[in-house]
Amino acid sequence: MRVLHINAGLENGGGLSHIIGLLSQFPKDEVELLTFADGPVAAAAKKKGIKVKIMGKSSRYDFGLLKELVAYINAGDFDLVHTHGARANLFLSLIRNKIKAKWIITVHSDPRLDFMQRGVLGWLFTKLNIRSLKKADGIFAVTQNFKNVLLALGIAENKIRVIYNGIRFQTVVPERQPHDKFEIVIVGRLHPVKGHSILLNAFKEAAIKEAQLTIIGEGELKNDLQKLTSDLKIDQQVNFTGMLTQTEINQYYLKTDLAVLSSLSESFPLVLLEAANYGVPVIATDVGDMRQLIPDDNYGWIVPTQDMIALKTALLEAYANWQTGTLQPIGDRLRVHAQANFSIDNLCQSTIKGYTVFLSTNM
Repeated sequence: MRVLHINAGLENGGGLSHIIGLLSQFPKDEVELLTFADGPVAAAAKKKGIKVKIMGKSSRYDFGLLKELVAYINAGDFDLVHTHGARANLFLSLIRNKIKAKWIITVHSDPRLDFMQRGVLGWLFTKLNIRSLKKADGIFAVTQNFKNVLLALGIAENKIRVIYNGIRFQTVVPERQPHDKFEIVIVGRLHPVKGHSILLNAFKEAAIKEAQLTIIGEGELKNDLQKLTSDLKIDQQVNFTGMLTQTEINQYYLKTDLAVLSSLSESFPLVLLEAANYGVPVIATDVGDMRQLIPDDNYGWIVPTQDMIALKTALLEAYANWQTGTLQPIGDRLRVHAQANFSIDNLCQSTIKGYTVFLSTNM
């Protein structure tokens, strides 16, 4: 079985980790990655020894590459083409009838929200992405919730399989670094869907003098969030790091007491699995099948989306546990549960099974 994975190439964060983590588990002669741009995805793949084809297009929507894309796919004798991201989905939808391989999409995020707050262009790209999803031979949804969204959009149930994200867990967690503050971290794009402003307001209302909040990531809301931090008069307790490598993020986890996910919508978040890998307890909004990761309050906190009061309450409860030394055991239990259920091996085996099913099915 030969599979060509396609991505625009500019992904960071969870999308990049998912693609590279998955491809690195397959034999090198069975998988290949094609990116439209020479960016972080291609760079990460090369480091893992994955074969990469870079189209080298500077324009985000250079439709001149369609003919080249058709030729490359057909000449490579691929059984499957597996796309990740709205731009890759759109391009494959335009050449679907010209390629011999079957086409699978992984839906990493809610397609109705990918282009939120982008005006008329956002509305148009949302429509085009949903149209692309309906043309694929099969779809891997990373949560049951996303499967339900796809069903509501009119996609046939027999074309959808739920495959949860997974990572490679450490055998032994490195020794934690001593620190004096109650250290909180949030990792993710500075984008409206991530809910950073709700967290900042909850952090302000919690008024925990010993707390330090670190915000890791870049994005369109950076200036707005920094201004909000200043307006709330919490800028002495909030640190914006910008974009960090995974290695740098892991170093933060060694001195972090609590990880937060404040998103309005989310896939099954890799950032929380990465926090769990270091035994860091989490507060998360009720998104992305979160209860699969946090089945009850022995494993962390789940709060409603856009509920600042509930998030403030969870922060205060976690802080009280930190003061009494009962917070870290929650993170330890979370790690054991996550490792048993959301490993990279589980992801790989579920993906292979999905490939086999779709290859044997006449759509």
